[in-house]
Amino acid sequence: MSWSAAAAPGAVLDAPRAHFAFGEPEGYDEHGRARALGVRVGPRTAAVAACVVLGLGLIGGAVTGSWLTGGSGDGGAATAFATAGGLWHNVPVDQLFPPTVRGDGAGPGGADRTWTRVAVAPDGDCTDAFDPQLRKALASVGCARLLRATYTDATQSYVTTVGLLFTEADAPAMTSLAARFKSEGLARRTDLMPRPYAAKGTVAEHFGDRQRASWTVSVLTEAPVVVYAVSGWADGRTVDAPEPAADAMRAGATTAPAQAGLGHEAQGLADRIERGFRKTAAPATEKPS
Repeated sequence: MSWSAAAAPGAVLDAPRAHFAFGEPEGYDEHGRARALGVRVGPRTAAVAACVVLGLGLIGGAVTGSWLTGGSGDGGAATAFATAGGLWHNVPVDQLFPPTVRGDGAGPGGADRTWTRVAVAPDGDCTDAFDPQLRKALASVGCARLLRATYTDATQSYVTTVGLLFTEADAPAMTSLAARFKSEGLARRTDLMPRPYAAKGTVAEHFGDRQRASWTVSVLTEAPVVVYAVSGWADGRTVDAPEPAADAMRAGATTAPAQAGLGHEAQGLADRIERGFRKTAAPATEKPS
């Protein structure tokens, strides 16, 4: 199945943009009914999709080990890496971005959290998705596809956009980028924040750049994927001093984002979307029993 959604009640799936290079997702009409928009699938894409659907039976168990442990060097690991990078057009949206995400112990003080998806962006390129400096930092790995969804908490007080950036990079390039993010502290710089996805007609429609309160960015090394999340208040209030999730989650933090738990919102949701992606990717690269 291609990138498509059986959206939760009230969720929005925006119309695709005309410049998409790899086909367009399904959309929804004014009555909420799914309408196919004619995904274009080339021979190579079809072959990849077929392999994933069949479980990639020709790939040995060593590939699974490489994915799960981050091993490198052999052809199996390279195949697993490439397969994970192609999941954006083979896995349903509800599997990558579930309609409801449970965050047991994800809130301040170990409180439980539940997030409900309110909007799914059409898959596309990275145009306008990142601030200029973050776009520059990610340029070395390229942008094959960007998937985004926006969630709200159980009280609809907060909104969080989470993204999966599928890059064009190989394993060494992803490892190099991850090392740079760590050594240069790029994930903590306010000029490298990802932008939110605000969908009209939802609780997140006023979630713009000036409403960003906390964020996190994680560069995976076992797959060509960057996972990120950015959170803010649902009432559209502006934030003068955004704070990275790692700082906002520290014990005793007294900033507004920290006191509201917005660091926990961003980090908790990003962690669970990343875990879900890893769980989805592992069966696609393992040998059927």
